[in-house]
Amino acid sequence: MTTMTAITLDTQSRIVEGDASSAVRVLIFEDMQCPDCVAFREMLDEKLLPRFGARAAFEHRDFPLPKHTWARAAAVAARFFEARQPELGARFRQWTMQSMDDINAGEFEDFLREFAAQNECDAEAALAALQDRQFAGLVERDYQDGVARGVRRTPTVLVGDVPFVERFKVEQVATAIEAALREAGL
Repeated sequence: MTTMTAITLDTQSRIVEGDASSAVRVLIFEDMQCPDCVAFREMLDEKLLPRFGARAAFEHRDFPLPKHTWARAAAVAARFFEARQPELGARFRQWTMQSMDDINAGEFEDFLREFAAQNECDAEAALAALQDRQFAGLVERDYQDGVARGVRRTPTVLVGDVPFVERFKVEQVATAIEAALREAGL
């Protein structure tokens, strides 16, 4: 689960992996309870970040689908961990996606407690954060941004104006990133 790229928060409190100052932005609308997002996360970790992380910014946006019972809570919890340390927030997102099959709505809080304990965070503070209006507002802002951009399914990955939705090949995204890098003179 370790990436070799920088993990930061941008000015809008969003996780950015790679070169946060890059003119090339890859927007990732994701749902932590989405199997296709899990597949994209693996693609990102294994292929895209090693290849482009030093030259492009991979900006995560929360888009919890209403049909998923604990996705919104997971997004809010991720914001709690990100506020403490961006790397911790990214680790929570990765761990949640990797553990998706082991979580159900009734056990999400137990899962959250376990992650907090394993990462030396106050579990009760993590649980209380699920009711935090600021964190919930950040998630909702991302969701509404996605709706305004026409996002309906996850993952939706935007490289400039080029969308990749649900299932796609790594080379399709890589080709779009390469073109964006060339256009930006990077």
